[in-house]
Amino acid sequence: MKNDTKMTLLMLMATVFWAGAFITGKMGVYALSPLVLTFLRMFFSAVIIFPIMVVTERDNWRIKLSSVKYAVLTAGVGMIGYHMFFFYALRYTDASKASMINAINPLLTALMAVIFLGEKLTSRKIFFIFTAFIGVVLTLSNWNIQRIMSFDLNVGDLLMLCGAMMWATYGIIVKRIMPFFTPLKLTTYTFLFSAFMLFPFTVKELLYLDYIQIGWMPFLAVLYMAIFPSVIGYTIQQTAIKELGAGKTALFIN
Repeated sequence: MKNDTKMTLLMLMATVFWAGAFITGKMGVYALSPLVLTFLRMFFSAVIIFPIMVVTERDNWRIKLSSVKYAVLTAGVGMIGYHMFFFYALRYTDASKASMINAINPLLTALMAVIFLGEKLTSRKIFFIFTAFIGVVLTLSNWNIQRIMSFDLNVGDLLMLCGAMMWATYGIIVKRIMPFFTPLKLTTYTFLFSAFMLFPFTVKELLYLDYIQIGWMPFLAVLYMAIFPSVIGYTIQQTAIKELGAGKTALFIN
């Protein structure tokens, strides 16, 4: 019970950091492409967290060759997949609206956890999932029932829904592969492989950016996203998935 309380408090802190990512992400997309934003967020996160992981894990910091495929999978789905949808969505929809759409994640995660992980769908969990779903529908429709019936969504809304699906899938994958990693080690190698995978597609754009015209604000936004939502937030999340389960951890997004 004491450990559950500790994880609850840590996850509440993580959700505050993630909320800030919607604001700073909106700041960044005005000056940098979603591809560059995703790469820089992963690169700075890897640079920050890698030495911490080496010191903390001591003799166990190296990744086994047999485990590389798992880190590549979490990188492709949870980091590259989610963040590309996330940043592109912020080009077409408001940060507040995107964050509310992301609240459908507990519904997706809970259903996938029942199917793939055998987690139980309790009445309390169903209540919170239903609340999240209603909130998403009302936000998308602007409380307009006719709009709900016509299913009138803009491009950004649909992209954010795809991002939520990616994040839910990521939560299930993390729960499945956690026996092969510590939370810190998985977070570190997920960032590292994300940066490696994105670099060939980003290097040309990085070389031709007008850094003077862009200014320092978008890069400060990236730095915030790298430190707080990524390094701290994702490490907490993966620990919570291990301790509380994928479905229960996803509820904190609300």
